Amino acid sequence: MNFFDAQDRARRATRWLVVVYFIATAFIVIGVTLVVGFALFSTSMDGYRYSPGEMLVANPGPLLVTAALTSLFIIGASLYKTTVLSSGGGRVARQMGGTLVPADVSDPRRRRLRNVVEEMAIASGVPVPEIYVLEQESSINAFAAGYTPGDAAIAVTRGTLELLERDELQGVIAHEFSHILNGDMRLNIRMMGVLFGILILGLMGRMILRGGYHSRLLSSRRGKGAPVALLIGVGVAVLGWIGVFFARLIKAGVSRQREYLADASAVQFTRQTDGIANALKKIGGYKEASYLRAADPEEISHMLFGSGARFTGLFATHPPLPDRIRAIDPSFRESDYPTVAPVPVSDSMAGDATSAMASAAAPAHAVPAADLPDSVAESAGNPDAQDVAYARQLRQSIPESLYDAAHSAELAYLLVIALIIDRGHGHRDRQLQLAGDRLGTERARIVQRLHEEVRAMHADYRLPLLEITFPALKLRPPAQLEYLVELAGRLIDVDGQVDLYEYCFYRVLRTSVGQAVNPAQSSGPRRRARRELRQAAIDLLTVVADYGHEDKGSREKAFDAGKAYFGKWARDHTFESKERYTLRALERSLDLLNALNGKGRQLILKAVTAVVVHDNRVTAAETGLIRTVCASLDVPLPPLVAALRNKSE
Repeated sequence: MNFFDAQDRARRATRWLVVVYFIATAFIVIGVTLVVGFALFSTSMDGYRYSPGEMLVANPGPLLVTAALTSLFIIGASLYKTTVLSSGGGRVARQMGGTLVPADVSDPRRRRLRNVVEEMAIASGVPVPEIYVLEQESSINAFAAGYTPGDAAIAVTRGTLELLERDELQGVIAHEFSHILNGDMRLNIRMMGVLFGILILGLMGRMILRGGYHSRLLSSRRGKGAPVALLIGVGVAVLGWIGVFFARLIKAGVSRQREYLADASAVQFTRQTDGIANALKKIGGYKEASYLRAADPEEISHMLFGSGARFTGLFATHPPLPDRIRAIDPSFRESDYPTVAPVPVSDSMAGDATSAMASAAAPAHAVPAADLPDSVAESAGNPDAQDVAYARQLRQSIPESLYDAAHSAELAYLLVIALIIDRGHGHRDRQLQLAGDRLGTERARIVQRLHEEVRAMHADYRLPLLEITFPALKLRPPAQLEYLVELAGRLIDVDGQVDLYEYCFYRVLRTSVGQAVNPAQSSGPRRRARRELRQAAIDLLTVVADYGHEDKGSREKAFDAGKAYFGKWARDHTFESKERYTLRALERSLDLLNALNGKGRQLILKAVTAVVVHDNRVTAAETGLIRTVCASLDVPLPPLVAALRNKSE
């Protein structure tokens, strides 16, 4: 699947969702108003003299008030839920009963889960999501929630941990990462907020019915009020069924085809059909299947890996299980469902063995130089098995002390500072002094120790190591994260100059922290004038050509190679002197270009890559710049770029 097309389809689906939402709201309002009108007609002393239509014309006031109040109630419920969910994917996981897996977890099953999620995040080029386990659920299921990769959370049921082998778990996690990368996750959480308004009456009716039933059982004396509660519950539930009908119809229409695509992506990511196929087969052979028991799946059924409830026909949010399996394994028959038993616990479950210090070789993508811009753009949001294997090897080869620091709530904060300290000797001492002034002498010593280890690593480790720190960083209050970004900015500006690597690292950090702190606010592009966007694109190519090439002639040729992707409107633009174009211009351009649609972002990525590879020499700073452009535009980029640089060095 093309990542950029998938993003645009998700945005169009969001607009369609809003239209259907208002249609459903209208039906519910009409239904409630008709019920109130019937009640007024039935209890009115004048009912025998007038028809219902005449009563409506004679007394419109109560009905108009009912319609207005019902509309406000539904819209208010949607706004409330959307506001609640604005804190990100972790809120959804906790609402469903999820327990956060600590970054420094020692339990073998949960450590295996953490390792698999980290490897998929590194392979995809996104921050590591928060990880949750639904401890009360023994079925096999999972979901991803959030507005952006920076605030994403992945949750799995306890049954998923206990019943799946590592490759099966990897297939499930790859499926969920497909939802993260292709915009499904953002669409799903928006659906959850919007649809809550039209589901609210049905949910309230169900709660009242349950409460009335239990109070009747518990107390015969107080049971006199139970029939009243049951009657009210039935009435509300019947009216709410209109909302439930539309909500299930919307969720089914949006999510079913996306599940097929996510299954196919899981096969692409892992280059094996057995993992995801066997996980689905185990759902079919397991008595608990994928059904949630402790949590009500009504709100999140469209987000789950498998059906959370027994929805069928038009209301099924997932394709039939045998059809999903046969799409991957055409030879499958329903008699092939396996007998499912827990996977034995062992300390080696995480699969890290003793190769933890092996060198991490970049994935070998054999791509002709002329095709590199298209190849890089096609890889966005589409990691393959080589990327996943590289990510696993890279994660295992990170020095143990740095890997442990990345998972410590205290040390992860200091590791980020260590990563941004100058790798040379230019102004490192001044940076360490500033860190001491801001963090204290003892913490500055830890930063210095971590920095010495960071210096010994290859540059390829620095951004993945930053991505691994995010679950631990997000345990801190937002104010501390904002202070971290502010301190990082002070550190790179300590000498009054900012080099390209420092800027790139700072921009990725700021973007990811911004998504974590304010998920909903950072999840959508703002509209910009076409003239502004075109000038920003030209300025971006100018900065990239200026920083990546040694003389004016090569800069001009590289710039021309990039602008060729923009078409006729860019023909009259020429490369200008470096005095006008600084990192400040780069900052301004990236902020503006975030308003581009999927097609525009794809062109930007192709053009930037064309500029970078024009001289057949790709530096670490240039690969960092490509990753920075992608992070700023919410385009997840696999480690393909590392391979491009290795081939040129």
